[in-house]
Amino acid sequence: MSWLCGLVGEGIAASRSPAMHEREAKNLGEILVYRVVDTAAWEGTAADLPAIFQWLKRFNYNGVNVTHPYKQAVIPLLDELSDAASAIGAVNTVVFRNGKYIGHNTDWSGYAANFRRTLPDASLERVGQIGAGGAASAVGYALLTLGARELKLFDVDRARATALAERLQKLFPETRVSAVSRVEDAITGASGVVQTSPIGMSTHPGVPFSPDLLSSEQWFSEVIYFPRETELLAQARAKGCPTVSGVGMAVFQAADAFELFTGLRPDRERMLKEFD
Repeated sequence: MSWLCGLVGEGIAASRSPAMHEREAKNLGEILVYRVVDTAAWEGTAADLPAIFQWLKRFNYNGVNVTHPYKQAVIPLLDELSDAASAIGAVNTVVFRNGKYIGHNTDWSGYAANFRRTLPDASLERVGQIGAGGAASAVGYALLTLGARELKLFDVDRARATALAERLQKLFPETRVSAVSRVEDAITGASGVVQTSPIGMSTHPGVPFSPDLLSSEQWFSEVIYFPRETELLAQARAKGCPTVSGVGMAVFQAADAFELFTGLRPDRERMLKEFD
């Protein structure tokens, strides 16, 4: 059997997703073709999504991943949502099945799997999260699912942080989720800190906060995987913080999506080892 899958997003020409999916299918003795649908190539927008998905269905795609800036914009086009995608309010994987578009979110499960694998004994008593856009909702959901007792969110857009805090608080009423006005308030006293903002990416160089705010008693988690080691991740490691890079999240969310597309169980450790 063979599969045709892809990635819909903007500015994604350098995505590692095609290599990850096609290589793992080959490792399993199967054929999977994975193509990138980059709206930046023709100055497309969210208004083009209905036409894109109609053509994907006509070309008999089995499913697609969805990335920035369409993880929320795609939802009105879908026939069904998984429980996690509905709770998080974002979709990164769409499976085409029986004429229907079914939305999933594997960002949260990929983050959770990577965190458990890397820091299985980390304290989640109090977590500070920097960023409330993009991947932040999935990461916050993952941390609370893993057992975080308190989550403090900071974003330069206070309204966005407040909205995410309110959403997560409703989903996890027995925990404490709040938006704070200063980055220091999220980090000081936290058991660990997770960085979900785009600052640190190759296209957004720099650090989202001063590494001096971190202490060696705290763990530090990064979601950026390009570059593999951001400046802040390197600084946290140099301070002696136990760290979690963004590479594992990227690989494990892809592995979960691969399983949804094909029904086959990928070798996650092999995918991690072969990631480039």
